[in-house]
This record gives sequence, C-alpha cells and structure tokens, in this order.
Amino acid sequence: MEIQVSTGDLLDQTGDTYVVTVPAGNRPLAGDTAAADRRLGGLIERARSQGLLTGAAGHVLEFPAPARTKAKRIVALEVGSKAGEVSSAKLRTLAAVLARQLRGMDAGHVVMAPPTNAWRGLSAEDAAGAITEGFVLGLYRFDRHHTRAADKPKGSVSGLTILASSTRQRAATQRGAELGRILAEATNSARDMGNEPANLMTPTLLAERAQQVADEYGIECQIIERAEAESLGMGSYLSVSNGSVEPPKFVVLRYHGAARRGNYVGLIGKGITFDSGGISIKPAAGMEAMKWDMSGAATVIGAMQAIAQLKPRINVMAVAPCTENLPSGSATKPGDVVYAMDGQSIEVVNTDAEGRLVLADALAYAKSEGATTLIDVATLTGAMGVALGSVRVGAFANDDRLWSALETASDAAGERYWRLPLDDDYNEQIKSAVADLKNTGGRPAGSITAAKFLQAFVGDTPWVHLDIAGVMDEPRDKGEWAKGMTGIPVRTMVHYVLNRAR
Repeated sequence: MEIQVSTGDLLDQTGDTYVVTVPAGNRPLAGDTAAADRRLGGLIERARSQGLLTGAAGHVLEFPAPARTKAKRIVALEVGSKAGEVSSAKLRTLAAVLARQLRGMDAGHVVMAPPTNAWRGLSAEDAAGAITEGFVLGLYRFDRHHTRAADKPKGSVSGLTILASSTRQRAATQRGAELGRILAEATNSARDMGNEPANLMTPTLLAERAQQVADEYGIECQIIERAEAESLGMGSYLSVSNGSVEPPKFVVLRYHGAARRGNYVGLIGKGITFDSGGISIKPAAGMEAMKWDMSGAATVIGAMQAIAQLKPRINVMAVAPCTENLPSGSATKPGDVVYAMDGQSIEVVNTDAEGRLVLADALAYAKSEGATTLIDVATLTGAMGVALGSVRVGAFANDDRLWSALETASDAAGERYWRLPLDDDYNEQIKSAVADLKNTGGRPAGSITAAKFLQAFVGDTPWVHLDIAGVMDEPRDKGEWAKGMTGIPVRTMVHYVLNRAR
C-alpha cells in the first residue's frame, strides 16, 4: 500500500475516498470536517442530529462526494473520545478498524484529514504514526494459500494520504508516517512467518527468511549448523532437534549502528517451527497451532528488519535457535541429561518443555558474543495463557531499570505487559537429583519456574523474559490485530532500541 503525506484542503486532494473525523458529543465540527459538511449541504450535522452518527468510536457513515471533488465518497469517522482522552494507542486501533471498513467499501486511495479537536494533545508525528500503523496492521490478512477467489476478502485500500495540518507540520507528519509504516510492515513480516504452516516454515526456510532480511536491509546473518553447534557445546539446544529429520538452524543477525562493535542489545527468540511435545507428546486436539511456537524467532527477525531501516546508533544482535520438536527413535527421552553451552547440566524430565532448552544455549551464546542486555521472547508456557489470558504479555526481569525502559517502550507500541515475580524460593522446584537443573518444575507457578530456569543462564546481565504464549495469536479480527499471529512484541522491542540509542 502506497503511503504519502500532503498539505492543503481535503476536498482538493486526489483520491477515491475522503475521511473526516467527527468528535463525540455535541462539540462543533471543525477544520476539514466542517468544510466537507458545508459542501454536503449540512448532511453530516443532520446525520448527527438524527442519530445516524451514534457517537461510538469507530462507527462510520458514508456520503457521496460532492460535485467538483476528485473523490467518489466521503466517510465520516466517529472518534468517540472526549477532550483530553487521547492516545496513540486509541488512534492506532481506531485507524485499524476504519481501514477494514474501508476495504469492505473498496475504498481505493484514501485521503484522511488530520484529527481535529478530538485529538488535541497528540503531536503531528505521533498522530501520523498511529494512523499509518493502524492502517497497515489492520489491513493485514494471510490468505496466500486460498486458491478460490470466493475465499478472499472483497475490496481493497490501494493507498493512504495523510494530510498534515500545515506546511510547517509536514516534516513531522512525514517522520511519523514513515516510522509507523516501518514498524507495521516489520510486524506483518513476523506475522507472515508465523502464519505459514510448519511444512512451509521449517528451520531451514526460517533461516532463509532471516537471510533475506539481512540481504535486503544490509545487516549480517550467520547460520550456525549442527556441526558448529556441537563444537560450541550447545547440547541443550541440539537435544530438542534429535527427533526430527529437519536440520536445526541457529540463526544470528547483527546490526552495527555504533562506532565500536560489541556491547549488543541481545534479542533472543524461540524458534520451534513445530512442537509436537516430542516423546512427551501433546494431545492431538489443537496441535496444529504449534506452528506458532516459532513466534519468538519471527518477532526478533521482524524487529531487526525495522531496526535496520531506522538505523539507530546502537548495536543489536538477534539470536533465533530454530528446530522442530518431534518424537522418534532418536528423540531425547524424559530422564536424559544434556549439557548447555555454559557447562550446566540439565535433566530433561519433560520433552514438551523444550523452549527453555533452546533458549538456554541462545542466551549463553548471546552473552559470549558481547550482548550486555538480553530480551528473550518465547511462546514458553501454557500456564501464561491461563494466568493472563490473551490480554497481556507475561514479563520477568532481573533489572528494574531495564524493566522500566521496556515498559516505556511498550506504552509507545500499545502492547500491554505484566511483570511477574522471580523469587529465589521458586528455584526449589527446578532442582534435579541427577543434574544442576531440571527443565520443568511441574504445574505450580509453571511460567515462573520456566523463567527461573532461563535466569540460570543469564547471570548478572540485565535481562527480560517475555512469555507471549497467551498473545501469540488472535482468533478473529480485533483492533489492529487480524486473525492469526499478532506479531507482538516487534514494536515494543524496536521502540526500546530506539530509546536506548537516543
């Protein structure tokens, strides 16, 4: 979708659909909305008085475009916010809902006037960023494997022009729109990777996708094959791959924005391209969803796509340990003992607790390569979905400053998190009689004990663990999320990196 910024009066713009915003309550129409109402002979105000405009945020009403304009229609969008109740998150969601409705109208090229008095308090840059993100995220759909036209949504939005409120605000509006586009497209890239079925997103194909990102955006890509992983002592990671004929791929992306190399922000993403549970096999019902168990890897690759375009003055490393987890005669068995890269021994008591095994070596590797901050992302525990549902990401942190910075970034992204405890008392549950650790502490506090297992591999390095199991997918279109993988937390990670670089 083409995205551009323009100035001038809305009704003078070239496009197929004009969008104007209608404030809540009885506040007077202003700016381009008032101008459009005058050209329509007061139809917008009349619709308001007759209750056809309900006041509900996201509700739209379509009018034929007046004569001597270049559009086919004017769409009045109700913003539903009271004065002072404004945020980028609300505008982003509103724009996404609007975009899907416009697609249903086959709206073509859309020209959107800047929100007026309903959104005072938002900068031009933030407003443009939120609108662009909302449109690009909201219009996302994964339908590449539908071969029948009847199964594909009708209509399209071919382009978006955002009007700057003045010539002076054009540069800021352009910056916001460009940032919003990059963030949303990176998120959609992660969604694409996650939504592919497991036979079309194997560890090899996921590594190829990472290489494509590196080639397109000018960053380094290293694929560590099995033999090299063995020489590095990655016994924990490799133990998960033992049951699969697909070769494991340990993906490393590096972006260098600082003068000196090293001192990386490390983004680590779990890359289990299909998780059957291994010998501790999962129930058949719902197992198809386990193609999403590589969501962590997809999001860190997506984040690197955005970071490479935005070029912050900081070094960032993404690590994605990719493999399948399948049962076979060669698969790791419950009770086996494996050794991680840092030398710690692990008793594998449940092969379905495989994500922490691959992340253990990924965290250790990132540290060994100069990562001084660690953020890992994983669909790690079903217990997290039970605890927080699909509303918030479960977060664990060993450093308050890092957690505070990530919270700030999440606010900018409009992605919600909840910090859970890391009390050392939970270590008792993952003590092993035959090794240093065991890979699960049982059902009580399952998400916490998984985080405590990971903490054993980070030492004193500032670290945040994000368990995205509850938010990895949406069953239906909702706000800026389309059915399928959400791409959370691509945008939070990017905002964190951008803030660190300032």
